Amino acid sequence: MLQLRPFNTLGGANHGWLDAHHHFSFAEYYDPQRMNWGQLRVWNDDVIQAGTGFPKHPHRDMEIITYVREGAITHEDSLGNKGRTEAGDVQVMSAGTGVAHSEYNQESTATKIFQIWIMPNETGAAPSWGAKPFPKGDREGFVTLASGKSGDDVSLRIRADARLVAANLKAGESAEYLMDAGRRAYLVPATGSIEVNGLQANARDGVAVEDERVLRVTAIEDSEIVLVDVA
Repeated sequence: MLQLRPFNTLGGANHGWLDAHHHFSFAEYYDPQRMNWGQLRVWNDDVIQAGTGFPKHPHRDMEIITYVREGAITHEDSLGNKGRTEAGDVQVMSAGTGVAHSEYNQESTATKIFQIWIMPNETGAAPSWGAKPFPKGDREGFVTLASGKSGDDVSLRIRADARLVAANLKAGESAEYLMDAGRRAYLVPATGSIEVNGLQANARDGVAVEDERVLRVTAIEDSEIVLVDVA
């Protein structure tokens, strides 16, 4: 089953410095039909203006993944971690028992990110942070970027039964993603236009997936696709 969630149906608000769109209930946006998708709790599509960002604020017991679509985001947290993550790359924060962090766009142009929250397998673990480059030109088919599943050793680790993958496809190219029985996925083309198992989705639309074993994604135009596989 595939369910299209067009970009223009998402919740959100434009705060001037931040133009936020929410695939699931978040902040002032509440939809009881869009609370989560399995362990996937938040998928925010954020555009952050130059020289602005999120001041230091706390999190607890959540796996928080930031996928940078354009520009770069600069992170600093109460654990002493600092880092700049740029387009195509990923940072992961396991909030655990508690951590405070800030995220700023210190670039000269707007930064575009997906911020993805996944509920952890267990609570009360020590907090941690990490980041890793994933050059878009190195991707052949779907590439694992962050995972809590065994065997995904090249990715960033998260404490959840989940996997974040991405693919960059030229118009006419296809890639397949295989799903285990009983799992769900949520897929968003960051750019471009795609067809997934016969369903068309455009840039920033969401596609909720369940009861599918093979996802075949074909790019109608050059596309960047991000997918989360969850229990």
